[in-house]
Amino acid sequence: MVSPLLSVSNLHKTYGSGPSAFEALKGLDLDIAEGESIAIIGKSGSGKSTLMHLLALLDRPTFGSIVLDGTDTSRLSAKQLNQTRNSAFGFVFQQFFLNAQASVLDNVTLPLKIAGVGRRERTAQGIAALAQLELDDKAGNRANDLSGGQKQRVVIARALINQPRVIFADEPTGNLDTATGTVVEDILFDLNRRRGINLVVVTHDEELASRCDRRIYIRDGLIAAREAVAA
Repeated sequence: MVSPLLSVSNLHKTYGSGPSAFEALKGLDLDIAEGESIAIIGKSGSGKSTLMHLLALLDRPTFGSIVLDGTDTSRLSAKQLNQTRNSAFGFVFQQFFLNAQASVLDNVTLPLKIAGVGRRERTAQGIAALAQLELDDKAGNRANDLSGGQKQRVVIARALINQPRVIFADEPTGNLDTATGTVVEDILFDLNRRRGINLVVVTHDEELASRCDRRIYIRDGLIAAREAVAA
C-alpha cells in the first residue's frame, strides 16, 4: 500500500488557555495521497484555515501528529521546518502578499533568495516560472502596477519557483472577478493534473471545490463529511 504524502492523526489545536481557551481542532484525522487535489470547506470559525496552517507547517499542533512523506514533523527543529516548508510547499493566498514596490521578478524569486540561491540562478529560474504563467514580459514591472489577475499569476509563479510537492491555496480567487478567477483556477488544476503537484484549497466556493478530487467539510473543529468528486 502506498503511503500518503501528508497524514494527520488525532490533530488538536487550542488557542489561549484557561476559561478563554478556544479549541479550533478537536482530534482530526486526514490522509492526502500523492498528486491529489483536496478542497477544505467550512464556515468561518470551523477550523478550516487552522487545518491548512498546520498541514503547511506554518503552525504546530497542540496535540497529534503531522507526517510528511514518512517524516514525523514534530521531530523537526524550527530551522528544519522552515527549510521543509520553503522547499516542499508553495502558497497562493487571496491577499497576494506581494511587495508592491518591488519588481515582479524580485517577488517571484524571494523563496530562492531565502534559500541562498545566487542572483544569476534566481533570475533564470524566475523568468522561467513567469514564462509558464505568460508574465515574463512583466518581470521588470512593479507588482503594484499589475491587475488583480496578473498579481495572482505572479503569486502562482512564486509558489512554483521551488518546484513544490504541494500548493496550498487559501481562497485563491476571492479577490478576482469570475472570468479572471476561472483562469486562475484553470492554471492551478493544470499544475495539479499535468505536473502532479498536490493542491490543497481552502474555500467557501462550492464550484471551485467541485473541481477537486475530494471535498472535506469541517464543522466545529472536526471533519463533518468527506466527498469524492465524480470523474
